[in-house]
Amino acid sequence: MIEKKYLKTKPQCKVKFSLPVNLVGNATNIAVVGDFNNWDCTINLMKKQKSGVFVSTLNLSIDTVYQFRYVVDGTEWINDDMADDYVPSSISDDKNGVLRL
Repeated sequence: MIEKKYLKTKPQCKVKFSLPVNLVGNATNIAVVGDFNNWDCTINLMKKQKSGVFVSTLNLSIDTVYQFRYVVDGTEWINDDMADDYVPSSISDDKNGVLRL
């Protein structure tokens, strides 16, 4: 799930990424990766909430289109059903989610 809140004082959008437990099972480590962090699995680790949902919130520049995915336990790459669009990945046969801000 993706929630967008545009900031009134800055040209940014606060984007909350969340993954429910039914999508990630017993995962212990989930990262949101994309153009905004050079696809680095160590930068934006998601935090597990008491409900089992994994969450990460980022402030991203508006008027920008980002590609992104989630990496579960360092091996499984998944998309978000709430992405604005999907485009082919440049490194595999998979597709990347698109976030339009």
